[in-house]
Amino acid sequence: MDFRRVLPWSVAALLAPLYAAVSLTRYGRLESAGFDLGIFEEAVRAYARLEAPVVALKGTGFNLLGDHFSPVLAVLAPFYRVWPGAGTLLVAQAVLVALSAVPVTGYAVRVLGPAGGAVAGVAYGLSAGLQSAVAFDFHEVAFAVPLAACAVVALARERYGPAVAWALPLLLVKEDQALLVAAVGGYVWWRGRRRLGAVTVLAAVAAGLLVTLVVIPALNPGGEYTYGHMGEYGGGNPLVRLLFPAVKALTVLLLLAPTLLLALRSPLVLLAGVLLAARFWVDNPAFWRTGQHYDAVLVPLLCTAGLHGAGLLLPRLGRLSRLSRLGRGLPVAAGMLAVTVALTATGPVAGMLAGDAWRGDGRAAQVRRVLTVVPDGARVAAANRLAPQLTGRCTVSLFPYLTPPGGPGGAGGPGGWGRPVAEWVAVLEEPDGFPVPVAEQRRFLAGLVDGGGYRRVADGAGVAVYHWQPG
Repeated sequence: MDFRRVLPWSVAALLAPLYAAVSLTRYGRLESAGFDLGIFEEAVRAYARLEAPVVALKGTGFNLLGDHFSPVLAVLAPFYRVWPGAGTLLVAQAVLVALSAVPVTGYAVRVLGPAGGAVAGVAYGLSAGLQSAVAFDFHEVAFAVPLAACAVVALARERYGPAVAWALPLLLVKEDQALLVAAVGGYVWWRGRRRLGAVTVLAAVAAGLLVTLVVIPALNPGGEYTYGHMGEYGGGNPLVRLLFPAVKALTVLLLLAPTLLLALRSPLVLLAGVLLAARFWVDNPAFWRTGQHYDAVLVPLLCTAGLHGAGLLLPRLGRLSRLSRLGRGLPVAAGMLAVTVALTATGPVAGMLAGDAWRGDGRAAQVRRVLTVVPDGARVAAANRLAPQLTGRCTVSLFPYLTPPGGPGGAGGPGGWGRPVAEWVAVLEEPDGFPVPVAEQRRFLAGLVDGGGYRRVADGAGVAVYHWQPG
């Protein structure tokens, strides 16, 4: 048995159940949300029925491909058909992200030796970007992480054909991944494979334009690419837009720190630089910070760049004996792990390992008992935090955007599209403010029984369920 081949898969095998435990624990404690876990479950559930990915949480008849171009989600349909439920998406995400550790750890073993490679692989798996991604519900970016990892490792090994082959499927993950594919093509062109690099860049640009200018607008209720409006700030000055506010510099530092800044020694860091520049250009503060799922694709790029930089820093590493390689590579990997652990001391994994995370949540169990009054197959408008508890068996729209059965339709949902019909309503009696302001939720809640035709049929643990009973 070749230990060097088994080691990367062993690291992935350790990470997958750890990631799944983080996601499933949050889901079990009602910490998941309709935006976005419920949205993706409705899409995958539709694919499993061989239907278009219509998502009631986004609006009446809303095709999710009119929001983001992510046909790769259909890959999950067979698994969902066998194991229906939000947990299937969360486990699939855990496996996909864990698989990205295979190429990264394999490359780390080549550069740092077996012991150093194993430690570096664990450091990669515990990185803040990956922990945040698996803890923030489910997102299609889970498919991008292993593809990006395979592509960047192939670039590091100067295997440019395989790098492009791994990068091209990113075009089916999400429209913004065309930027990474173009960056891979540009890198390949710069390294001397001019024709291959140029074709890759052109394919990425053509696909990105086709999807954002034609496909998505054709499927979007408003006839547009919703995320194409980036806004202006900083007086339109490009440098101001890219460098300020200072939180952007902090984000860069936090992303580079686990590589011991060795990523800056590798030209591969330019791939991450392209993605960060795009994020910083957008007028959305959520993109400027670390957290959520936005750093997930950057982690394999920067970690591999760091390992590549370590190899450039120690040019004689490949000629050393096995024992010497163990000694030279291990300190670098240990430093990466130490910084990673320090940055994630209060992260999702650390929180899950705390005693409270494993205790039974009586309130969550009571909430689920209250929701059992809603029959399977019903049309229900649910609060954001309750939606993913129902999307596996009901058609779920977002409260308060609903129309009573037989009532008038009309605009008013998110983005102005139609309100889905809902005969059942499940709400939090003390609502949070996302994605609908608290005042608006309370106003609609008061109107349910005041001429709305809804009657309260169940309640408990801060949750109430209403049923449309006209007359």
